[in-house]
Amino acid sequence: MRNTSSLSRGAQSSKEPTRRLLLSIHDVGPRSEGAVDRLRDHLGQHTSLDRVALLVVPNHGGEAPIQPGSPFATRLREWSDRGAEVFVHGWFHRDSTRHRTPTARFKAQYMTAGEGEFLGLDRACARALMRDGKKLIEDVTGRAVAGFIAPAWLYGPGALDALADCGFMMAEDHWKVWSPATGQILAESPVLTWASRSRARIASSLLAARLLPTLLQAMHVARVGVHPGDTTVPAIMSSIDHAVARLSRSHRISRYAELPASEAFACAS
Repeated sequence: MRNTSSLSRGAQSSKEPTRRLLLSIHDVGPRSEGAVDRLRDHLGQHTSLDRVALLVVPNHGGEAPIQPGSPFATRLREWSDRGAEVFVHGWFHRDSTRHRTPTARFKAQYMTAGEGEFLGLDRACARALMRDGKKLIEDVTGRAVAGFIAPAWLYGPGALDALADCGFMMAEDHWKVWSPATGQILAESPVLTWASRSRARIASSLLAARLLPTLLQAMHVARVGVHPGDTTVPAIMSSIDHAVARLSRSHRISRYAELPASEAFACAS
């Protein structure tokens, strides 16, 4: 593991809040286990793995359910026992809604590859899936989840209302981290991520990863989110390495729980 902590601390002014870098692995589940291992190893070169959040999909695509007592569930509990923060990351991670508004249709078509599961759900449907995901993951890990992050960071009005119903400690979208229970904004910054599903998206995300760190270095909180598909593109893996190394010189790699405290409530059954 690279020793970046002294560099990060040296970049802090004693009169300023600590600049923090949040790292997360998305789409964690049984069918992505091998890729998640590679991403954990990759990010583990920069920090201890209790500072890498895991965004867990309870039943990815309806084809990869997390079964309590299964080998994957045992591993997930071990990761949690070792300090990894675990977020609920949708339920199916698949968008099956017919979107009614032009804005929602645009987001569904151009901001994700059919994965904006919570973009078009009504409040009741979103709430049921959130509660089921929360219960499943907490039963597996034996501890409270860190929060909820919608697939592709996309929320419709129903999902936002459902978050408030459930009282998750934290939620996150492309631009911020907030407390659904209180409305408090815990961090504001664009998230740095990569896309691997086409040559054009690979090229554009590699360009963004060269440019965006300059902006993020000036912000109090920087965020990096990686996905299992990133492991299939060597150039993306190299870009992730360079971006995290660069940002960790100005920011301290931190846990989401180190953001300003927010009030959390148990999700009612």
